[in-house]
Amino acid sequence: MTGSLVKALTMKSAGKDAVVFLGGGRITGALLAGLRLAKYQGPIIVHDRHRGKLRELRRQYGVGIEPDLTRAAAQAGLLIVAVRPDSVRGLLEQLRPLPAMNAVSLAAGIPLANLRRWMGAPVRWARAMPSPVARSGRGLTALTFDRRFPIAAQRGLRKFFARVGDVIDIPESKFDAFTVTYSSSHGYHALAALAAAAESLGLDRETALTAASHALADGIMAWREGNFSLDGLLHEAATPGGISAATLAAADKAGYQRAVQAGLRMGMNRAQKNAK
Repeated sequence: MTGSLVKALTMKSAGKDAVVFLGGGRITGALLAGLRLAKYQGPIIVHDRHRGKLRELRRQYGVGIEPDLTRAAAQAGLLIVAVRPDSVRGLLEQLRPLPAMNAVSLAAGIPLANLRRWMGAPVRWARAMPSPVARSGRGLTALTFDRRFPIAAQRGLRKFFARVGDVIDIPESKFDAFTVTYSSSHGYHALAALAAAAESLGLDRETALTAASHALADGIMAWREGNFSLDGLLHEAATPGGISAATLAAADKAGYQRAVQAGLRMGMNRAQKNAK
């Protein structure tokens, strides 16, 4: 990196405390929507190679935009790396060396050890896995921290993501298992499959989606917001000898649980490939 670029990166003053997103893709858009819904007023800057994408984010969410990677990073009080896993290494190597700062990677499968190695000291790393459901304020974000990440900054990061939903701490050794399990894609996929099956029985599309969404979303919400065990609710909803019990037994016999397990295992394999 040239001397002028290093100078640009070290010019960050105490007054420049923006949250800077490197990458203006889907998860950045979902987080921005959730933050605006929560009335977050802190400065936000987004960098992306595609100027059209930046202009659209500025139009939708009123954020600052910066097409120059180095100038964007120079303004960061908190740096959020929000690019595809296969782009993380190249992005970080373009930025070396950064001054001391806190950075968060949203890239699935990329361990803290790789982030430290690619970026080098004195950057302090955390990993976050936020859900696209953050756009509605009902997201879920897992966090794990490098041992050098300051305690006060950990609290600040939890508070930041709590604006868009629940936040939980997960040991990094369990991060991939969480990632393949928590995705809202499971719910969307189940909704689509259940509604399609209902249509095959003669329900119209709208009624099929209404019935399927009640079965999934409202049932699960009743469990989350109530004080009932999952086993108890299953027993209540699927009376032995009844229609629901027969339906669930047939689904399991056809391989439903095995299919879910196979899907999670494949997701874990993909996360492990990202780590290499």
